[in-house]
Amino acid sequence: MDIDARALDDALADASFSGVVTVDVGDRRILERTEGYLNRPLQVPMTADTQIAVASGSKAFTAVAVMRLVEDGALRLDQQVRALLGEDLPLVDDAVTVEHLLGHTSGIGDYLDEDSGWEAPDYVLTVPPHTLTTAAAFLPLLEGHPQKFAPGERFSYCNSGYMVLALLLERVAGEGYHDVVRRLVLAPAGLEATDFLPLNALPAGAATGYVHDDGDLTNTLHLPVLGNGDGGAFTTAADLHRFWCALLDGRVVSPESVETLTRPRHDVPEEDMRYGLGFWLHRTADVLVLEGYDAGASFRSTHVVGSRTTVSVLGNTSEGAWPVIAALAEVVDASVA
Repeated sequence: MDIDARALDDALADASFSGVVTVDVGDRRILERTEGYLNRPLQVPMTADTQIAVASGSKAFTAVAVMRLVEDGALRLDQQVRALLGEDLPLVDDAVTVEHLLGHTSGIGDYLDEDSGWEAPDYVLTVPPHTLTTAAAFLPLLEGHPQKFAPGERFSYCNSGYMVLALLLERVAGEGYHDVVRRLVLAPAGLEATDFLPLNALPAGAATGYVHDDGDLTNTLHLPVLGNGDGGAFTTAADLHRFWCALLDGRVVSPESVETLTRPRHDVPEEDMRYGLGFWLHRTADVLVLEGYDAGASFRSTHVVGSRTTVSVLGNTSEGAWPVIAALAEVVDASVA
């Protein structure tokens, strides 16, 4: 992949970017940039191995964990989820299946409806953020949202769907969501720098998320204290490349399951991409994408399958990474045209 360093430098100069940009090809890192601070008041500079939150980018971990349980026979893609939900979430249609939830076609109402005018700086949680430490703790947030359309009718991005999947993982596996993902996904992939970190007690090597491009307002009260099924894990640029390679090498789930997760199922014109199950896909090429946007997080990791190339942009502000993401998306498009 031919990276125009000047074009990237121009994008970085024009953006209020704080974070990490990397390009890894096979076992070589061919580009690395760091900008800004992982802690602004203390002026601790960003480093290439800083742990940064990726918002919805970690939905893929939920999807892969579900596929592990499918492989083990504990779940089925065509399984209706009502039996596992019991009397919880009565507004979820009885016909909703695991596959509907994975592919954003369940039609269930969303506790964080991104089509309703939501913006990253909004305070949207209706329960204290510090209580949201398990998937089960999200039940009050998931209750009371009417079904939007019949299951399977169409694609509609849904955060609640991935929180329901997290509930299913907890109930089927008999352990907390975070432990399920650590055991079934993070450990097999060798992701030692990836975890669900508490926003109110971040370790020294993790980046604080800042709501705006300047100032010191953190995202601590905007988000659950721990990320969960719909996003919020912390990771590094190196671990993202490691994840893509482990996944596609069949070291986390089988090649057949990888194909199931990454097969194009829906065109999403408003995103200029397609969608599989838990993964965004390039509109035409064999390129996989993880993306996240939230208070204090702007993120995309793109993997070109044929060349084992990973292009990652991890930002610790809500908006700062998007000009850089757009510039590198043009480079990816040119390389796969």
